[in-house]
Amino acid sequence: MTVRPSTYARLLVLAPLATATLLIVPILVGLAGAAGPAFGWLPVLGGKTLSLDPWRALWDTPGLGSMIRLSLVTGIASTALALTIVVLFLGAFADSRAFIWLRRLLSPLLAVPHAAAAIGLAFLLAPSGLAMRLVSPGLSGFHSPPDYLFPGDGWGIALIAGLVIKEVPFLLLMSLAALSQCQAEQRTHLARSLGYAPTTAFLKAVLPTLYPLIRLPVYAVIAFASANVDVAMILGPSTPPPLAVSVVHWLNDPDLSKRFMASAAALTQLGITLLALAGWWLMECLVACLGRRWLTDGRRHTAHRLGQWLGGGSAWISVTLLGASLIALILWSLATWWPFPVLWPTPLSLANWQRALDGLWPATLTTLALALSSTLLSSLLVVGCLEHETVNRRTMGTGASLVLYLPLLVPPVAFLFGLVQLQAQLQARFALSPGFFSAALGHCLFVLPYVFLSLAESYRRLDPRWSQLSAALGRSPAYTFVRVRLPMLLAPIAVAMAVGLAVSIGQYLPTLLLSAGRLTTLTTEAITLASGGDRRLTAVYALAQLLLPALGFAIALWLPRLLHHRRRARRN
Repeated sequence: MTVRPSTYARLLVLAPLATATLLIVPILVGLAGAAGPAFGWLPVLGGKTLSLDPWRALWDTPGLGSMIRLSLVTGIASTALALTIVVLFLGAFADSRAFIWLRRLLSPLLAVPHAAAAIGLAFLLAPSGLAMRLVSPGLSGFHSPPDYLFPGDGWGIALIAGLVIKEVPFLLLMSLAALSQCQAEQRTHLARSLGYAPTTAFLKAVLPTLYPLIRLPVYAVIAFASANVDVAMILGPSTPPPLAVSVVHWLNDPDLSKRFMASAAALTQLGITLLALAGWWLMECLVACLGRRWLTDGRRHTAHRLGQWLGGGSAWISVTLLGASLIALILWSLATWWPFPVLWPTPLSLANWQRALDGLWPATLTTLALALSSTLLSSLLVVGCLEHETVNRRTMGTGASLVLYLPLLVPPVAFLFGLVQLQAQLQARFALSPGFFSAALGHCLFVLPYVFLSLAESYRRLDPRWSQLSAALGRSPAYTFVRVRLPMLLAPIAVAMAVGLAVSIGQYLPTLLLSAGRLTTLTTEAITLASGGDRRLTAVYALAQLLLPALGFAIALWLPRLLHHRRRARRN
């Protein structure tokens, strides 16, 4: 006798299907749309024959080798540094107060958009930045800004630093979610009982089982860092810039014929990202081969002190840099007169905010509308997928995980460029103009994976006995979800939605390309202003961009407590 699935279970099947469609179809269509112009096929612009002319024009571009080198080096170097910092910190301070404090700071750190962090870092470490003012003229002897290039150095050091301070919180969050799955606490206690020092115990007993669980997040970080646009436009060199930035410049060039070369460059960026991933995989194999003997050599205190110093120091340096960058943003947004080497601007005033208000308010409303719409849609799909897992008592497999990470593994500049070409053809044939709807769906591509990663662990670890008790009382699965699971998961869902809001607010490339520049958000304005000379106005927009995610996290922490308090009051 077969048991027919309920209507609720059949409806839940739509959530994974819709999620897979949303994540796969735009990327495949976008890559196909970029491939046509890369080989000369774009009838809208007169390209009606296949040719290799776009590739020849690309390879003849001055500085192309430097663009490719920058993309590769910054992608691999920033990921290696961020992963090293996270591993050493977890190994040295997993049971300490420092670990508890840093864990509490994770949500605020994740809420900081990449562009705001990059602008703040530039204001902090520039020749006339806050850090140099702290030591001038007393310690440094400088009465005028020193002559060094930051940001924009040719080696990409500023860009690597900006990427690292944002990658460390993400990798730390992914590692914390995976620690329980690899029985880290039991393994560490067993190794410690055998005389291993804390750092050595973590590296030898926990890391070999932890890393496979965070491999996909690490790959996502490599893909993001090697093809980043917003942080690279602020901190990276401009002569030449990384390849992804050049693709955006060529796409927006008034000479429309450069779109053919931009398509070839977008596919080249995809190849560079794949090359970076392949290089990282080879390094994994090399480390695994060289580390086998070290894992079993019996040494119990290998570089323990050095690991403690490096892990703790580098983690707190990253957090301190991010915090100091935010202080620099606040000071510049309130400054009226701040010559070098004066440490404190005088007088402090809200005049900069008043001056920016006319443009700030519409950009804020557009940013909120995009963030709310994309986050709500993504959250509904994510909750539907996780509820489908719960009802069917089956966790998604490796293939589904890969689909989830697909928008994070494929360089956005590659498939978004193709979607822009598709939009242009649809606009010509069906009068469908780019705008809010396409930009919101584009945001969902990046918001949905982060919402899923933020919520999945809490959803899956909810005690199943509550649902079993509800079923034993004759309640339907739908009733159990609405009246049992949903109230108990309200806080994790709120935090996941706050993460989604932060991700959407920080999106630059999908907003710029999919709206054809017709939507002005806080992020697009902040990055545009960062290339100008008005630090005060730039700081105002960067802080406004930062305040919205912070407000989202504050609501996510306050709202569940308020609702639970009201429920208790009604019962009493």
